[in-house]
Amino acid sequence: MVREEVRGWIQRVQTINDEFQAILEKAQRVKWYRKACLGKLVRRKFDEVKEIHEQSSFTGSLVIARPPAPGSIIPTENLVGETSAKERIWEYLMGDEVGMIGVCGIGGVGKTAIMKHVNNDLLRENRFQNVIWVTVSYPFNVFEVQKKIAEAMAVKLQDEEQMRRVATLMDIMGRKSFVLILDDVWEKFSLKDVGIPEPVQNKSKVVITSRSIEVCKYLDCEIVKVQPLSQEESLNLFLDKVGCDVLQKVPRLEETLNLIVKECAGLPLAIVVISGSMKGVDEIKVWRNALIELQECVKSVKGSDDEIFTRLKFSFDRLPNVEIKNCFLYCSLFREDYSFEREELIEGWIDEGLMDGLRSREAAYDRGHAFLDMLEKNSLLEKHQREEIKMHDVVRDMAIKSIGCGVGYMVKAGMKLTDVPNEHEWAIDLNKASLMANYILEIPVGLTPKCPTLSTLILSDNPLKKIPESFFEDMSGLKVLDLSRTNVEALPGSISKLKYLSTLRLRGCERLKRLPSLEKLLALRKLDLRWARIEVFPQGMEMLVSLEYLDLLCANLKEIPTGILSKLSSLQYLVVTDDEGISSVKINLEEAARLRKLEILECKLDDMQGFNYFLSEFKNFQSFTTYNLLVGTTMNYTWGVDDSKYQCRLLIGGCDIGEECIVLPDNLHYLRIHNCENIKSSLNKTVLLENASELGLCIISDCEEIEDMVELDSSSSSSCGPILDKLEGLYLWGLPKLWALMRVEGVATPPRIFSNLKTLEIVRCSRMRKLLPLELLQAFQNLEVIYVHCCEQMEEIIASSDSDASSSNKFTFTFPKLKEFDLAYLPKLKSICSAKGVCDSIEEIWIKECPELKKIPVQLPLLDNGQPSPPPCLRGIWIDRHSKEWWESFVEWDHSNAKNILQLFLKYF
Repeated sequence: MVREEVRGWIQRVQTINDEFQAILEKAQRVKWYRKACLGKLVRRKFDEVKEIHEQSSFTGSLVIARPPAPGSIIPTENLVGETSAKERIWEYLMGDEVGMIGVCGIGGVGKTAIMKHVNNDLLRENRFQNVIWVTVSYPFNVFEVQKKIAEAMAVKLQDEEQMRRVATLMDIMGRKSFVLILDDVWEKFSLKDVGIPEPVQNKSKVVITSRSIEVCKYLDCEIVKVQPLSQEESLNLFLDKVGCDVLQKVPRLEETLNLIVKECAGLPLAIVVISGSMKGVDEIKVWRNALIELQECVKSVKGSDDEIFTRLKFSFDRLPNVEIKNCFLYCSLFREDYSFEREELIEGWIDEGLMDGLRSREAAYDRGHAFLDMLEKNSLLEKHQREEIKMHDVVRDMAIKSIGCGVGYMVKAGMKLTDVPNEHEWAIDLNKASLMANYILEIPVGLTPKCPTLSTLILSDNPLKKIPESFFEDMSGLKVLDLSRTNVEALPGSISKLKYLSTLRLRGCERLKRLPSLEKLLALRKLDLRWARIEVFPQGMEMLVSLEYLDLLCANLKEIPTGILSKLSSLQYLVVTDDEGISSVKINLEEAARLRKLEILECKLDDMQGFNYFLSEFKNFQSFTTYNLLVGTTMNYTWGVDDSKYQCRLLIGGCDIGEECIVLPDNLHYLRIHNCENIKSSLNKTVLLENASELGLCIISDCEEIEDMVELDSSSSSSCGPILDKLEGLYLWGLPKLWALMRVEGVATPPRIFSNLKTLEIVRCSRMRKLLPLELLQAFQNLEVIYVHCCEQMEEIIASSDSDASSSNKFTFTFPKLKEFDLAYLPKLKSICSAKGVCDSIEEIWIKECPELKKIPVQLPLLDNGQPSPPPCLRGIWIDRHSKEWWESFVEWDHSNAKNILQLFLKYF
């Protein structure tokens, strides 16, 4: 967080800048003989500037760290059974006698599920200063565990010598009470070697979850063994997942269902996965057949791992086709606990040829999402945070050991290997090999694995520097080669002999400056060079007529030579820049316009003339599923704006807009205009907004001339139809002349406008006095967030006209969906609205440095006895500690008990 004195200084700078701007505007308006009268004022302002400049020498850091959160809430599902184990764990955590707790049980029995609930309960209990969750997995990596602990405690742990890291952690953890949860531990280790102090010494706790009771005994843990579910608990869980109405839908199912549940052996993971595979099955004979198949799977099994594996394999076997089975198996090539982005995973499936036979990349993505949904429904994959996908470690083990070995998989991902496996480990019938996320520095000269059927080789995330010529000589069938995020400086020439190679991933190879000739790789369909350091465009690219995917987001590459791009007639995906314009690769627009199969394009255009040419030449523009066009200069990063779902984007920066109106593409989702000084006073006079009927997010920043977003009058053609009616987010930053969002004059029936707006953010708009007009408030009924910061003249958020000021007291407005008010650095803000407001959905209110504000923007509902009650959804009212006196003395209340009620929600930041 920026220190308060630094924030105050920045505010003074912004204020003096605005004052100088006002003086300049006045000087341009007045007669020449009156300009001399401004001289004294200017001199006085220069003295103030000098004083402010002298105050800029701050001692120490300009920022301070935010107080670390005690831990993270983890998404959970309801626990069925397992209550006795959880109660014992909780008893040990709340007591003083036990410091080390070992939670044991076979894979899939629910150890992690229990501890997720315990983690969240501990955070609510607020007894320990830190609750730290670390997923350990196999093999035990001391540095990774140390790093995760340090991150959870907001400690900067340098990549330094082991003993110093241990000392740092010992010191920090020794001064705090904590609960450390180490999930999925496979190996014996020493707490001291990691830097974890003995927990009893400072009333802290360490909890281990492990399949091995020996590991827990070695660490001197108090053992809590998680038992399988009872038959009744198992049946309840099964019915919860498959649908409780299945017994009514399928006659005579009860006996068969009980037998299937019995075969799950009380293992929650097996129950969830198998029930997922049977969801939607309404035929009794299909259920009976499933029981026979399941019984056949498990009747001769011995050993705890095999017990769970065979039950999980039953669900794999029931997947409808070989393509989706191969999609599932592909996920096991990655290291344990790897989180996939959905699109990243689908791209991998496309590379493997699992989406072949479809006409377009969009169709491949649609099928990929359908496959993902099916695998999630069958619980073979699970949703992770931020919509990521994970494979449960037990499911992954099943995929590798029970299935992968039989189809030629060698998976040694994330196993701390320092050397490539010996030649005898590379089986002649090997199909896929993954060595990702290890510590492999080099491949021995002379190593020539004899793997003619190997189709996929993943060596990503290794510090690998050099690959000898001989390594690929007997891999004639190789199709997918992934060297992403390695330290390779050059590729061996023998790579040109891989005539079936279809995918070459070199993303993040920051030492790779040059590629060998690619002219013989006629089967190549994907070349990913994002963040590589290549300086010269690869030779032979013009021969790659099958190339569908080309990512050239490279800082050192300057251009694609003339005559090459037009020959890549199969291109569907072309990326040469990003939102910030990092890459300087130039493309020939005339050649790019001939690529009729192009669906995804991200490129940079020099100016508006180039953009207009682009629109006129790209006949297939409407068929683009994704585009990102950066026109003009680079953009600064948009902190705090979630723009991930908007696929069709136009960013205009530092451009001379000119006299003509900007025509926006019909399918535009995201518009950003930055630092365009000569833009007209009203945005819709410069930009044809009604043309962008799909626009969902708009950011306008640092444009000096804009006075309002939309101006409508009787002569305006825009008054005939909807404008921005699908807009969800509007962000207006640094617009010194902006005084209104809308100006409506002489229009009897205003068009549909802002009707879907959810987030409205106004920052550094120094002229704006009133935000939302009361008479047009009906247009903003979907607002969820109002964020207004650093607007020096802002007096009222929801404003009636001066003529309606008296009648507005009788008016009641509603914001049925508003969740958050965030108001800061508004020195003249006097009220939210003079009318009465109803906002039952409000969850959070943030107020800082609004000294003239007299009323909190929340209406308390009244009980039958006339007393106010807490708002139904309110979670907190946040003010800074300097505003405590303002809260106590200055705020006015509609009811005598209102302050006492809202005091319960008051929080300080």
